[in-house]
Amino acid sequence: MAKVPSIKLSSGYEMPVVGLGTWQLAPNDADKAITAALDSGYRHIDTAFIYANEEAIGKSLKKWFDKGGKREDLFITTKLSPISNRASDVEKYMKLSLERLNLQYVDMFLIHVPMSFVKDPNKEAPAMNEDGSIVLDKTNDLVATWKEMEKQAKAGRTRSIGLSNFNESQIQRIVSSAEIQPSNLQVELHAYMQQKPLRELCKKHNIAVTAYSTLGSPGASPDKKTDASKALPQLLKNPQVVKIAESHKKTPAQVLLRHAVQSGVVVIPKSTNAARIKANVELFDFELSDQEMKTMEGLDRGESGRIFNFLAFKGVENHPEYPYTSQIPEKSS
Repeated sequence: MAKVPSIKLSSGYEMPVVGLGTWQLAPNDADKAITAALDSGYRHIDTAFIYANEEAIGKSLKKWFDKGGKREDLFITTKLSPISNRASDVEKYMKLSLERLNLQYVDMFLIHVPMSFVKDPNKEAPAMNEDGSIVLDKTNDLVATWKEMEKQAKAGRTRSIGLSNFNESQIQRIVSSAEIQPSNLQVELHAYMQQKPLRELCKKHNIAVTAYSTLGSPGASPDKKTDASKALPQLLKNPQVVKIAESHKKTPAQVLLRHAVQSGVVVIPKSTNAARIKANVELFDFELSDQEMKTMEGLDRGESGRIFNFLAFKGVENHPEYPYTSQIPEKSS
């Protein structure tokens, strides 16, 4: 079983550098994936209210606890949904996530996105306009929301708090006004989009960076990808990645994950395949050379490598806190 190293967060707690991501993890697959991960040495599970699998994950964790697993050995992350991204809803949805996860506290609570959506009155989902666009709440105040996040940490419902999918100016706004500093930023980060300026900002403010889509999200639907990322060869098949993998007798996925971890980034690869889950955490018996790291760094395409720009949520670019203005298509006159 792999022993996963941790990094110390500014909150004082330890965060394992490899976790199991659960975006698009169907509730029916959760038990199999969580059990395989825990059996393989994972102690870090990442979920979110919007993933609609917190209850299933909670049941799997309870099984592990019933067999003698200790809560303090795990690091559980969940996130504040965009439908509750306002000061008045933070505590309600924090408690709702804890109830679903069947936990007294989480280890990390993140604001999932800087945008806020109006909630459908009949279900836990965004309200929709007749044209299929999201009903945006343009009044949300991120600093006010952060103050409520701080209250959740003070109340012991979460040990650490952080941000997700925020841009540099949004992070700076929170940092400048925070009593409890964000200790984690979760963003899309992979070899084609290495987020170097963002990582420098986080380093300056002692914010740990967690990468999602480190493998290029091969299972993501094409309509969720930008034109630029569709044009790039799949990361797992990139010839330079494959060559490095062959030299170490490792898989391309292991090389991509090792590159991120060796760069000081936390990774949360998602899989439901037990063998892949096990392989994704076996990153600590090899090291990339300086030249191999340089080769990997040379794959960076900056913003043009972005896979997820949230434009699949129709009209989201009209929100004043939409973080990726360079991704908005130019309107023809």
